[in-house]
Amino acid sequence: MRVFPARDPFQRSQVAIAALFCALGFQYATWASRIPAIKADLGLTAAEVGVLLMAAGIGAVASFPLVPVLMRRLGSARLALLSALCLTLLLVALALAPDYPVALLVMVADGVFVGCLNVAMNAQGTALETRYTRNTMARLHATFSAGSLLAALLASGMNAATSSVAAHFGVAAVVLVLLAALARSGLLQDDAPAAEKEKEVTRGTATETAGESEAENERRSRAGWSLPTRVTLWMCCAMAFGTVTEGAMNDWSALYLREVAKATAELAPMGIAVFSGMMVLARLFADGWRSRWGDGRVVLFGSALAAAGLAFALLTGGVAAALVGFACVGLGCAAVTPCVYVAAAKQGSEALALVAAMGTTGLLAGPPLIGFVAGSSSLVWGLGVVAAAAVVVSLCSTRIQWTPVSG
Repeated sequence: MRVFPARDPFQRSQVAIAALFCALGFQYATWASRIPAIKADLGLTAAEVGVLLMAAGIGAVASFPLVPVLMRRLGSARLALLSALCLTLLLVALALAPDYPVALLVMVADGVFVGCLNVAMNAQGTALETRYTRNTMARLHATFSAGSLLAALLASGMNAATSSVAAHFGVAAVVLVLLAALARSGLLQDDAPAAEKEKEVTRGTATETAGESEAENERRSRAGWSLPTRVTLWMCCAMAFGTVTEGAMNDWSALYLREVAKATAELAPMGIAVFSGMMVLARLFADGWRSRWGDGRVVLFGSALAAAGLAFALLTGGVAAALVGFACVGLGCAAVTPCVYVAAAKQGSEALALVAAMGTTGLLAGPPLIGFVAGSSSLVWGLGVVAAAAVVVSLCSTRIQWTPVSG
């Protein structure tokens, strides 16, 4: 049986790639929503939670030299599916981790495969836009937020039913397997593995054509070692600090609501739900905003709104103010990463890979910094760092060369 019925090829691939985005958001928010329980089960301090999150960031950094090799050998479609399945297994391993050192090792491996999936699925999204000349990146990123929202709702329901993290993560693993099955038959196969490309060149009958191919490969190889442009560096900075802001909501909102705002255990995961739900809604409309106001203005004013909303929540205090502030962060940050990914793709594949890598770094390595700040002062000051990160995104957006608004 075919997973997809006969339909528009664009829609078929869009649904398949969206399933990957949804899977990454779901897997990430699933374990993030149970940080309070993991913290209690393993007897961790706030600083040790920060180290646990940093382990994922270290894994993401370690994946940087690995991802280009795997992309050439496997292609983005196979790499994405392999990474999704490995993340499923790692989720189960985290639930069964007997002590803190094992949990650290699991999180390092998680960071490696998050880095692989992040680059592979964004490469798929960029290839889809290029092949069909249709805008879809914001909607694809909306499914990442939808996955986080689904994970938060599942966490809230499982919290009410059982305190077992293993039972919760077992149910989540089934969801991830279903998402991988949905993605399998619709991914684009436009990036043949390097071994196949080499065979094609070898089989070529025209010597001149083969010579031209070798020269082109040599030029690309040399270009891969070139330093990134100044514009690419500004994109990397915007992406890193943007994902710091986004990742902090997933990693620390539940703990803030529980320990600072004094919310109940059932209500604590709703911080992720409110944040992710607002991001989903905003990303559904983000492509229209980009067409009307341009990517630069959307990123500039959106990140400013995120900073102002979070600052309001921290200064006011309480559950209601926190949920309003988290909603502002979701609305403001919704279009940041899709816009930066589109801008990076227009700079070439090397820029896209570097920016995606910085996104993974910010997403996984930023929140541990908040943990260290929270450990030395308070979680209020830790989330104050997040508000400052959103301000940095606004400043970076003024330095990026955005595509002018048409018409």
